[in-house]
Amino acid sequence: MYDTVVVGGGIVGSSVGYHLARAGVETLVVDRRDAGRATTAGAGIVSPGTSSRTADDDWFAFGTDAGDYYPDLVDRLESDGVSDTSYGRVGLIAAAVDDDELAPYEEATARIEARRDELPDIKEIDPSTATDRVPALAEPQRVFHVPDAARVNGQTFARALREAGRTHGLETTERDVTRIRTREHPGSRDAQVTGVETADGSRIDANRVVIAGGAWSSAFGDDLETEIPVEPKRGQIVHLDLPDADTGSWPVLKGFRHHYIVPWPDGRLVAGATRETGSGFDPRVTAGGLQEVLEEALRVAPGLDDATVIEHRVGLRPVCADGVPVLGPVPGVEGAHLATGHGATGLTLGPYSGKVVADRILDGESIPDAVSVARFADGSR
Repeated sequence: MYDTVVVGGGIVGSSVGYHLARAGVETLVVDRRDAGRATTAGAGIVSPGTSSRTADDDWFAFGTDAGDYYPDLVDRLESDGVSDTSYGRVGLIAAAVDDDELAPYEEATARIEARRDELPDIKEIDPSTATDRVPALAEPQRVFHVPDAARVNGQTFARALREAGRTHGLETTERDVTRIRTREHPGSRDAQVTGVETADGSRIDANRVVIAGGAWSSAFGDDLETEIPVEPKRGQIVHLDLPDADTGSWPVLKGFRHHYIVPWPDGRLVAGATRETGSGFDPRVTAGGLQEVLEEALRVAPGLDDATVIEHRVGLRPVCADGVPVLGPVPGVEGAHLATGHGATGLTLGPYSGKVVADRILDGESIPDAVSVARFADGSR
């Protein structure tokens, strides 16, 4: 018997589990490690200020809180004995190389100017300064620098959350949850969560269940008699090795055709990503996807032409119907909570989302309207 079972061990589910366990809640994280999980295949950019959603006040407030929470959480994980979280503030350079990027560049800088009080450190820099910082970069026409942007390896950070959680009693298991169990709540028309069932026929009793199953979360909608408006969007990325380059000191590099390059130490770089709506649960690397990612990477950074292709990854990003995460208690089912739908922003928002859901469970804290389940309340069946 657990107080809470978290279904899904990606960065969001691991964060929920960590924060609950740290507060003394008996918590089990159940994960089945599907191929194509988004946490494993995320490039790892943490830069809410450069999102196209910056103009949305509610999203911007949530995204800023999420970005600001990372350093505090890293300190807490380190105090729990975790030595490697992978998080690092390396900055970001956004470069308009070709003529067609100048209009979106202007749009991005206009959004930043509208938020100048909250984003005072984002500044336009000289193109030669940008190429000095990233030697592989093409000569850009215009470029701005985001000094507090960060990178994070989602797989490493999720593992750090679980490792730290175990020091507080968090339990984890690799199993396939097939059903959320409920019963009629005495004296009410609402249902009450009683636990989960797994593919091997086992039952795990719990007072609460948090669905953090990423793109697979919608499979539990029937159990809860509600729509979970999340579907997969395929994103393909490529890992490169650039011998003898000091990539660990490079900032994140972003163009204006929705692609990016994230540098890591020892010559490793991650280039991505495709955005493939309607892909379904198909975690394949495709010829067209690889071509798109590599062509864009070499357009922005032709100095990567001699880099070695060392790995391809595919993530099925859980995209909510309105493009915003869906968090909090499910109406009409006591003890059921959602923590999913982060799309391509899972590594930016995920750890903070986990905290927000845990705080709701622990103290009844309200969920911000921008990400609350309540906006889909009319989807109950």
